[in-house]
Amino acid sequence: MTDPERIVVVGASLAGLRAAEALRDEGFPGELTLIGDERYAPYDRPPLSKAVLSGWLTTEHTELPRVRDIEARWLLGSGADGLDPLTRRVKLTSGRRVDYDRLLIATGTRSRPWPQQRGGKLHGVHLLRSRDDADRLRAALAAGPDRLLVIGAGFTGGEVASVCRDLGIEVTVAQRSSAPLASALGGVIGGAAARWYRDAGVDLRLGTTVHALEGDADGRLRRAVLSDGTVVTAEVAVIAAGALANTEWLADSGLAADAHGVRCDASCRALAADGTALPDVFVAGDVARWPHPLFPGQLLRLDHWDNAVAQARTAAHNMTHAPRDRRSHRPLPAFWSNQFGMNLKCLGLPALADQVVVTQGALDQRQFVAAYGQSGRLVAVVAVDSPRVLDGYAALIEAGAPFPPVLNASDGPDRLEPVDAAFPPSHLPAPSTLLAAPTPTTPSVLAGHE
Repeated sequence: MTDPERIVVVGASLAGLRAAEALRDEGFPGELTLIGDERYAPYDRPPLSKAVLSGWLTTEHTELPRVRDIEARWLLGSGADGLDPLTRRVKLTSGRRVDYDRLLIATGTRSRPWPQQRGGKLHGVHLLRSRDDADRLRAALAAGPDRLLVIGAGFTGGEVASVCRDLGIEVTVAQRSSAPLASALGGVIGGAAARWYRDAGVDLRLGTTVHALEGDADGRLRRAVLSDGTVVTAEVAVIAAGALANTEWLADSGLAADAHGVRCDASCRALAADGTALPDVFVAGDVARWPHPLFPGQLLRLDHWDNAVAQARTAAHNMTHAPRDRRSHRPLPAFWSNQFGMNLKCLGLPALADQVVVTQGALDQRQFVAAYGQSGRLVAVVAVDSPRVLDGYAALIEAGAPFPPVLNASDGPDRLEPVDAAFPPSHLPAPSTLLAAPTPTTPSVLAGHE
């Protein structure tokens, strides 16, 4: 493994920027190039669904702070269109070709679009992922629509609904499952979340999908036809139906990449379709899928801010060090969300659990902690307006503590009584049995902000 003279980072967002900074911190002195399909310098995405939509911040004020001068060549406004690992060359949509000695893939994800044949091209139908998305949606909200429709009650959908209610806009949310956040946190905690929605005045339609969005003669959204036959009048709709990994540009590269993400090993090295690791291609951030030692048999893809930063640093270290000095990427998954006046924080992977138990507080008090267990082992915890207790739970999860955890908390119930976590039947793919010889279509566990 020779020292690289040219490192290329494809993806100029949070993971890409922090990886570039970490590469310089690791002592990389060579040519550093960042490629991004957007024309903007790296910016922070979480404020888009919170501070920007509320009008508290403009998108110009979401630019990420620079930890240091990375002395990089920036190629913005022209994303990657192809990769040839044999010649070590990235092709851009502009036709330009960029050579590398080491490559970091940090292309992230994009919002899943609404089908065009079902009204996806109507004026008033919005996604929320980029700065431009946030600017367009903020302008639509500022125009004072009578009602907004949110399709999907995951984290992004809940945050949008919450902001719009704070703005005084009437909101309808259509959710396929029986509760908000059901795929991420299960039906028990989702049931509590449903009360938050309704207490805020949201028209919550559970067990319901949108059959079609319909517009007027000018192509403007006017109504949505739901699966139960009802019609919701709305001038603005936000599609919050999950994310797709930005991997199309890797279609002919031979890498194990698909809409789930790019497979890599624990040291962030990208894997070829036959399962072999490429020594000069690495992956980090939302697009990465990798095995975590705390959750064997599963591949993780985390749409988490903290993970993007940590994985970028791991990849940067391993790109600049000999194989014997590589580090494994194994931080405990963690994410947070603010909605309906409450702060929700999660550690671990709730989606793996078969049971859940409230260990502190109570669901109807809007302040509680819930622990998740899988086959008698603690795998995750969710805290609502109780952030200070999480460090202790994190240590228990990392130690593989038994479930339910014995805490003797002063604000806990007299007796812990676990119940079925009530996840939707299809929320989680079967554990991968192909870790030794992966294919690009191996499903992953997603713990994301969707």
